[in-house]
Amino acid sequence: MAYKSDIEIAREANKKPIQEIGEKIGIPSEHLLPYGHDKAKVSAEFIAAQKDKKDGKLILVTAINPTPAGEGKTTTTVGLGDGLNSIGKNTAICIREASLGPCFGMKGGAAGGGYAQVVPMEEMNLHFTGDFHAITSAHNLLSAMIDNHIYWGNKLEIDARRVVWRRVLDMNDRALRQVTTSLGGVTNGFPRETGFDITVASEVMAILCLANDLQDLEKRLGDIIIAYRRDLTPIYCRDISADGAMTVLLKDAMQPNLVQTLENNPAFVHGGPFANIAHGCNSIIATKTALKLADFVVTEAGFGADLGAEKFMNIKCRKAGLAPDAVVIVATVRAMKMNGGVLKEDLDGENVDAVKKGCANLGRHIENIKSFGVPAVVGINHFVTDTDAEVAAVKEYVESLGSEAILCKHWADGSKGTQELATRIAEIAESGASQFSPLYPDEMPLFEKIETVAKRIYRADEVLADQKIRDQLRQWEAAGYGNLPVCMAKTQYSFSTDPNLRGAPTGHSVPVREVRLSAGAGFIVVITGAIMTMPGLPREPAAEVIKLNKAGEIEGLF
Repeated sequence: MAYKSDIEIAREANKKPIQEIGEKIGIPSEHLLPYGHDKAKVSAEFIAAQKDKKDGKLILVTAINPTPAGEGKTTTTVGLGDGLNSIGKNTAICIREASLGPCFGMKGGAAGGGYAQVVPMEEMNLHFTGDFHAITSAHNLLSAMIDNHIYWGNKLEIDARRVVWRRVLDMNDRALRQVTTSLGGVTNGFPRETGFDITVASEVMAILCLANDLQDLEKRLGDIIIAYRRDLTPIYCRDISADGAMTVLLKDAMQPNLVQTLENNPAFVHGGPFANIAHGCNSIIATKTALKLADFVVTEAGFGADLGAEKFMNIKCRKAGLAPDAVVIVATVRAMKMNGGVLKEDLDGENVDAVKKGCANLGRHIENIKSFGVPAVVGINHFVTDTDAEVAAVKEYVESLGSEAILCKHWADGSKGTQELATRIAEIAESGASQFSPLYPDEMPLFEKIETVAKRIYRADEVLADQKIRDQLRQWEAAGYGNLPVCMAKTQYSFSTDPNLRGAPTGHSVPVREVRLSAGAGFIVVITGAIMTMPGLPREPAAEVIKLNKAGEIEGLF
């Protein structure tokens, strides 16, 4: 049987005008700022007026560690949202915006798949409403103003060797990781070493996703530490008066984007920090707005639960005062087989033993989610090659841990394929069973917070960190930053820092290479192993097959 591609399905979507989608959750058309007919931003005035409304139930969708076999976390988020709507629950979806880097690199797009997609698919994967361009521009405006300040006399006595604010670009470009700027003589400034990160790793992205409103945004931007003097005292963004102009550039980007699923249900798509190098969640303002307008909100956190869900709980929920009512952990039979040692080219054949062997990875994620006090259900994202015996093996394993697994066929059947999961999740969320609490208290010392995540979530034996890193953490504690959470930058492919170590490894160490203070966002970035904050393109990037066909339609996004 021939199946349609995601882009073919998206192109055939029966979209409704965005005003109709807004009406479904009580947003009057005058408070929607349309970008064409099928996407709009929600006005800041409308959002502010909802603050006294009661919150709906919050459902987090997370997953096992990703494999080349595919997991379908966004697809399941969309499918569950549609499923809840189909059983009569007024539900909105909250997901992240797609970065151009992975779109043209490995992934080729990120808006769900099959009959569980958010549309317009092409626009969402490309320029969308321009939010990422605004973030890139605001970040690089600050970079330009730092070098300009040094050029024109350096009144603040910035030590050019200690400028910690790099530049960003929303593209995978390994050539820019380490660069030297201002070459070419006196008129170009003072040469110094710096580098580029990808836009989704920018502190400006994190700030936009954690700010409550424009005033909070401007304050957080002002709190960014840009450099240090020779005596090691910090210099802030507000010291060079960049925070006002940056806020102006981000004024529209701060407003959440409203789009729709294939089944014409509301979806907020806003913000997009990566989970392996940033905090991996959509914006607080989008999630909070959705909770005021819908009875249920289904959101996702990036990559496996060791990254996205951990940061959702310890950073986003802590900062926003949110508490999830239930969690869905997405798993696939194919990924279980890969974790069990099967090669990608051999995944189509039945192998119940490999499924059982690979379930250890899933089991650890279930234990970790339960450690936050939140009930978890496994959603088995169905592939057509899965056999009944393989699905039964996953269900039996999950039941042996005291949890439950439900087969989901949303990729092929849309909301019909998730009604069983939707019914069960609604029961759990409405039961009040969640007893959420973060993994560590604010007052715990920073290095102990790193150790807590490494030992309790990654199951590492130890954290390896040079004296200079430990001293840096102590200096930040002395400066008043000891109460911040930690944001771990780690490979998404393993519980360890070795991407090739699948399953549920123990006895490993977590080497910390660098720590960065994101004072505006309000967390410490901990860079572990060989993780890069500027990814590179693969040997055969998706960009090679993305093109316009003779009809002027985009091909190659998937």
